[in-house]
Amino acid sequence: MATGTRLAVAVSAVSVALIALAGAVITGPGAEKPAATRPTLRWTPGACVTDRYALIPCNGGDFEVLAIAHDPPRPADCPDDTDDVLRIGLGRTACVRSFLAPHAGVPGGGGGVLRPGDCVALDGRERPCAGAGWYGRSVAIASTADECPSTTLDTLESGANVVCLGPGGQVLAEGACVARPAADVVARSAVTRAACDSSAAWARVVSFETTPAACPAGVQRYLRAAPGTYRPVTCLHLLSK
Repeated sequence: MATGTRLAVAVSAVSVALIALAGAVITGPGAEKPAATRPTLRWTPGACVTDRYALIPCNGGDFEVLAIAHDPPRPADCPDDTDDVLRIGLGRTACVRSFLAPHAGVPGGGGGVLRPGDCVALDGRERPCAGAGWYGRSVAIASTADECPSTTLDTLESGANVVCLGPGGQVLAEGACVARPAADVVARSAVTRAACDSSAAWARVVSFETTPAACPAGVQRYLRAAPGTYRPVTCLHLLSK
């Protein structure tokens, strides 16, 4: 009877050892490890973005998300140091800034959000002021042309906003000379500038007004620009008839 008891104890001990050994084999070297859980990437301030504008963990990336804004963003939606605005769907955009200089969001840099000092093409899109293809330089961004400051010489539409343009580029200014246009009512951007001492110069710009009656005395001609332009009447002094 005692011998049978010892045998049962021995068998039980061997079984425990086999179970322990089996556990060691399962967790030993060369066994597959559980897959690492990938972090969930979301369009939120502080997220990182590649140069192809895809979200990436913040141990890499080229841009940081500064804010999430409406689509299109309103002038105050993105921080001043925004370099670019990305459409991310569901009526939202992401305001992002590059980790490295140069920063396109600085005034005149050609990127980011339209602000005073930026240069704009005829389609209302920003262009680098150091390059070609822009029409005028912004002095303000407004909701309507009537809200533009007194220094405004022309306006362009950009999305839901109006870009108020000052001197520079192809924008007409007082004293500039123009070639004769094809019609009396034209978009101001369609008027061609000409050197005042050239045979192509037809008239000199005297002032910009809201109505023809407001033109200074002695003005012989005026151009009425397309509707929506700031001070749509361009008062002219003829150089040739």
